Amino acid sequence: MEIDLHCHSTASDGALAPAALVARAHDRGVRVLALTDHDTLEGLAEAREAAQALGMQLVNGVELSCTWGGATIHVLGYGFDVTATPLVEAIARLHEGRWLRSEEIARKLALKGMPGALEGARAIQQELGDSGNAPARPHFADFLVRAGFVKDRAEAFRKWLGAGKLGDVKLHWPSLEDTVGTLRAAGAWVSLAHPWHYDFTRSKRRKLIADYIQAGGQAIEVVNGYQPAEQVGSLAILAREFGLLVSAGSDFHGPGGWSEIGEYRPVPDDLPPLWCRFKHDQPSTARV
Repeated sequence: MEIDLHCHSTASDGALAPAALVARAHDRGVRVLALTDHDTLEGLAEAREAAQALGMQLVNGVELSCTWGGATIHVLGYGFDVTATPLVEAIARLHEGRWLRSEEIARKLALKGMPGALEGARAIQQELGDSGNAPARPHFADFLVRAGFVKDRAEAFRKWLGAGKLGDVKLHWPSLEDTVGTLRAAGAWVSLAHPWHYDFTRSKRRKLIADYIQAGGQAIEVVNGYQPAEQVGSLAILAREFGLLVSAGSDFHGPGGWSEIGEYRPVPDDLPPLWCRFKHDQPSTARV
């Protein structure tokens, strides 16, 4: 695909530095790329410089965490002003919260006989690339593997870090309404990330989308990597019903993962693509 609107670098929980990620995307034919790291804008400047050198369009992107109905929801923002005060302040709060979360994960692991997790996860994160952000659960998983507590990442998440496990530390994320409002205040186009990822009933998913639209949401991510085709079909039906724009992306985190940069299932032809709303924008220091 020439367009990829969902990927992650070492600024959050990805395995490649922003410039390396852009180079890999270019090599694989991507010409419009949005770097959407979790709760940070740290990697955008490096990614933009690399994209400009390669003649690619780099769209400002971010994946923000929030809450709705007692669940953690992710919202994607695109093409925003990185200097917008509401967004800068929200990112700062998320940055602090993520460090507190990492400290709590490490504390809980230590109580189970696995000390040094924060330092170990941070060291692994720094090996991948410089980042001022807190280590994420994949970094903790790699520490547990390296320290011999588990045999692989899958076991780390299954036993200690996955949903409902000891290391699944919940933060006091902002509300869905506040998060969408923050992005809109920064001039962003907003898309609901991977709506099928949440373990909801059909009616609860419809309620989520209705509330998201009420908050100011404009699009949903109908394709996330190689998610099952039937999920793409179901999300396409919801996009048509609610009159939403659609986004798509690989959700690439690193080589050898579940997805590859620039690869995802096709978007149904009749759906209005979000990227057409910003495909003619030109890169600048503040807004893409």
